[in-house]
Amino acid sequence: MAGVSWPRRFLSLLRLSVGLLMALWLLLRRRPRSVLLTGGWSNLPVALAAWLLRVPSLVYLPDIEPGAAIRLLRRFVRKVALTVPESGRWFPDVPTVVTGYPLRQEFMAATRAAGQAHFGLDPQRRTLLVFGGSRGARSINRATLSILPSLLAEGIQVLHVSGELDWPEVEARRAALPDAASWQAYPYLHHEMGLAQAAADLALSRAGASVLAEFPHAGLPAVLVPYPWAWRYQKTNADWLEARGAALTLEDAAMETRLLPTLLTLLRDEERLQAMRRATATLARPDGARKLAGELLALGGHDA
Repeated sequence: MAGVSWPRRFLSLLRLSVGLLMALWLLLRRRPRSVLLTGGWSNLPVALAAWLLRVPSLVYLPDIEPGAAIRLLRRFVRKVALTVPESGRWFPDVPTVVTGYPLRQEFMAATRAAGQAHFGLDPQRRTLLVFGGSRGARSINRATLSILPSLLAEGIQVLHVSGELDWPEVEARRAALPDAASWQAYPYLHHEMGLAQAAADLALSRAGASVLAEFPHAGLPAVLVPYPWAWRYQKTNADWLEARGAALTLEDAAMETRLLPTLLTLLRDEERLQAMRRATATLARPDGARKLAGELLALGGHDA
């Protein structure tokens, strides 16, 4: 609706209207006791349908700062669930509860020893985990490829998750390197991502909402590069972690000159890494999924 032409706005309103009818039909058919919303404009028809049918709903904010969709959705819900307490200031007129971010079971069960064994890592060497989210991050991938020889020469082990889009470029580079034994590249990790984070000494990544929970649970310090061509939520997430000593933030455009020295400075400094690891671990909320489920059950009149 915002920043688009009137024909696009009309089309959006039409789609939302169709979505509302579909949501009403679905809720009338399923008769839920409560509804969980997680933001995004696709949640708006469901929120409206639940409000019209008097079905209590809960919206969960995964990031630090809410976007426009959740700011609107809060008008139709009974409660807002938060990842961190500091987000409460955006909801002075709605009841809130801090649940933390819900983690998948494979993150909960992962250990450092199991991760090192799974990836065949040398426990005596530093390990850097690089990833840019489920679709990857081209600027992070290319910056990593440009400094890879220096990292490997330093004796650093690299776990590089490129995303599917850049995998052909990364795979070609891997085949061209004469000795890439210490560089393990993957297009995507799902169940193994918890093991990769548990095994790593430092992460280089974007700053999507999951880093607010996954890195603290693993006690994993990070160099965060917020996605620069979207709204500021990743920058807010990164700043929150940096202010608590759990991460350093780099601008996307600064990677060409600052990425290698930043990584090497951290990976060479055991005392600083340990301090960041301790600071990161203090932010962990491992029971986020259980708390969120409990709130949803309570809202629907069930015992949590």
